[in-house]
Amino acid sequence: MKGKPRNGVVGSRAFPYLLILPMLALEGALIVYPIIRGALFSLDTPDGLGLDNYRQMLVDPDFWRMIRNTLVFTLSVDVIILTIGLSLALLMNWSFRGRSIVRSLLTVPWAIPEVPVAITFVLMLDPSFGVFNAFLRLVPGVTESPQWLLDPVLAMVVVITVTVWKGFPFYSLVLLSALQSVPDELYEAAKIDGAGRFAQFRYITIPGIRGTLALLAVLAFIYSTQQFTLIWLITGGGPVDATTTLAPAIYMQAFRFYNFSYAGAIAVVGFLISAVATTFFVIVQRRLEVRE
Repeated sequence: MKGKPRNGVVGSRAFPYLLILPMLALEGALIVYPIIRGALFSLDTPDGLGLDNYRQMLVDPDFWRMIRNTLVFTLSVDVIILTIGLSLALLMNWSFRGRSIVRSLLTVPWAIPEVPVAITFVLMLDPSFGVFNAFLRLVPGVTESPQWLLDPVLAMVVVITVTVWKGFPFYSLVLLSALQSVPDELYEAAKIDGAGRFAQFRYITIPGIRGTLALLAVLAFIYSTQQFTLIWLITGGGPVDATTTLAPAIYMQAFRFYNFSYAGAIAVVGFLISAVATTFFVIVQRRLEVRE
């Protein structure tokens, strides 16, 4: 009689793990195995397993240029997309006529696939008939159309802008949900105490959504670090490798130069950068929670 409840308890404890076992197997086959395989590729040299690819990175100026481009692109996208997302979330949190329609329209950039987005922006940036240059020439003093995709600085600005435009709806909607979870009683008490809007934003809104902001910062960092389609279709990593970040660099080394071992080494470095950044965000978030 005593054995039956015990078996039932054991079975009930094991049942959730059995349910997630297929998902763990799928992630192991599609995520863990490719990571391990890529790491082994990075150690593949003509003389056997070694660190020659990593030694080559240390003296390769193209690699350090790619790292610099990745940091500039990633940090810019992270800061801008969270700033725009929070601003729009605050706006959408207000009560006004047609708010539901505006919220629906916000999801349009996120819903459009990346390939048509890239093609559309390339056409709009065309120096001959692009709509951006048509409007720019209306500005007094502007007589020539800028070569958006042929100037290194402008090309980086373009890929950052398009990436932010494509991704900001997701962050806006998540932050909007976080804002709606902040109790209204806190704002009412702050108004009674004479707190202005800036004080309410600083001492109520930000602490109330701090956890969501930290999580979205990590997601935005990963989103921008792994960005390939928009960069590749808009600039191809150019001009002069000015927009070559981690993902395009891995693709070019593997499928243009057929240097799979070096591509694997770059992928390992990208994985380590993402892991370190994620760990940093988690530590900062926990310290903030402890202070609260």
